[in-house]
Amino acid sequence: MDVTVIIPNYNGMKYINGCLDSLYQGSLVPEVMVVDNGSTDGSPELIERDYPQCSLVRFPENTGFCRAVNEGIKRAETEFVLLLNNDIRADRDLVRCLRDAIAGRKNAFSVAAKMLSMQEPELIDDAGDLYCSLGWAFALGKGKGRERYSRPAEIFAACAGAAIYRRSVFEAIGYFDENHFAYLEDVDIGYRARISGYGNYYAPEAVVYHAGSAVSGSRYNEFKVRLASRNSVYLIYKNMPVWQILLNLPLLLAGIGIKALFFSGKGMGGTYIKGLREGIRLSASEQGRVQKVRFRREYAGNYLKIQRELWLNTIRRFTG
Repeated sequence: MDVTVIIPNYNGMKYINGCLDSLYQGSLVPEVMVVDNGSTDGSPELIERDYPQCSLVRFPENTGFCRAVNEGIKRAETEFVLLLNNDIRADRDLVRCLRDAIAGRKNAFSVAAKMLSMQEPELIDDAGDLYCSLGWAFALGKGKGRERYSRPAEIFAACAGAAIYRRSVFEAIGYFDENHFAYLEDVDIGYRARISGYGNYYAPEAVVYHAGSAVSGSRYNEFKVRLASRNSVYLIYKNMPVWQILLNLPLLLAGIGIKALFFSGKGMGGTYIKGLREGIRLSASEQGRVQKVRFRREYAGNYLKIQRELWLNTIRRFTG
């Protein structure tokens, strides 16, 4: 078997049984590795007791999504790694569909699954991620009928909640950036892959059911808003050369202003602004500067292709 499924877990007792059962009952059973981030709810003990065929890596504390999946990727020995959130229930053919989709595209870094809402399975949760010149990442199809987005497509980045990756590419572009801790790390690594000429794709025949916000608790909360705000600034700094930042600056500032108003309306305007400040400090720090993607002339064509896509995705964000 050339696929290892890596599941980061933090206090996932409510969901981990359903996630693992769905994988082990699938039409193609992969190697499965759970990387536990210091859970205190008994979920790692449950895995050890009820799923002896599953590899379990345990950290003494919560190291964040990026550190956990990086550990799993580095330990894996297969050609492909499939990242799966612990609050996912996989369709029977998920592993086979994703494996076939990435193996059939030699330039593919990642392939995303079609994520449906676990609570309302007739609705899409994510059909691939896009990124636009407002500095926003957004999930295609969110809240729309499951019959939509039924064709394979190239996307900007795969949602790491349910996506397969070609493991060798991590050696070329780097692993998930642990400065993120969580949120937008999957857009960042997809962006880096695009700069280097790799592709990210969406396979609608690969289906999962996603509970959503199982760890953070809700779609909008102070933890998530602050980290996502911080990481949105860091994402721009890391991946855009100065000329591209200046080219997009009016739209980037507009995007920040719109989100500031949006979160102010939810009583979290201060949290959003705090995250922006943290993002600026992270970008200016030594650890941030080390991670910046250096502009390479041979990739100029890739940057131009990405820029065109950023503009088109801005239109797509408002037109559906």
